[in-house]
Amino acid sequence: MHYYTYAYLREDRTPYYVGKGTGNRIYSTNRTIKPPKDKSRIIYLKQNLTEEEAFKHEKYMIAVLGRKNLGTGILYNMTDGGDGSSGCIPSEETRKKIGDAQKGRTHSEETKRKMSEARKGNTYMLGKTLSEEHRKKLIEARKGKTHSEESKIKMSDAQKGKTLSKETRKKQSDAMIGRKWWNDGCGNHKRMIECPGDGWKPGRK
Repeated sequence: MHYYTYAYLREDRTPYYVGKGTGNRIYSTNRTIKPPKDKSRIIYLKQNLTEEEAFKHEKYMIAVLGRKNLGTGILYNMTDGGDGSSGCIPSEETRKKIGDAQKGRTHSEETKRKMSEARKGNTYMLGKTLSEEHRKKLIEARKGKTHSEESKIKMSDAQKGKTLSKETRKKQSDAMIGRKWWNDGCGNHKRMIECPGDGWKPGRK
């Protein structure tokens, strides 16, 4: 099973939450901190990791960006990440104690520097433009990947019996008018009217 780390971004493209997951965890709304409705503000930080690697990278990113509840940074994460702390939600009493403890506290110069860099996008994959060599390696890594027989069967079953009405097809067609393909140079593409975010270019390839 492959794991990944991800971030939710504010409208100004600064992260407000970092996590690790697998499958569709990145889009799950069954949590205290909700993902943004604009999916272009939901980004992968690292992919194809072991669970241990994902935990380590999650902890690293939270340490770099800092937590708002501790007064150390800009994230809404309630834990430092890593094995043993996933999903931990402190009680109201604990939150109040933390808040009281932070009153009047000032940030160190090092913390201020980290917060400033995070807002500028100077952290892993935030606002970063990949080199052509890096893009080529990512694309090559994706080549030859095929779905398992089990996945093929599930996808086939999911489509059986689905017949769209004429009205639904028309709505889908109207919704696509004016949209064009965009790609991030890593094998991912979207069809949208406007550019979905930094690093995306027109075209499917």
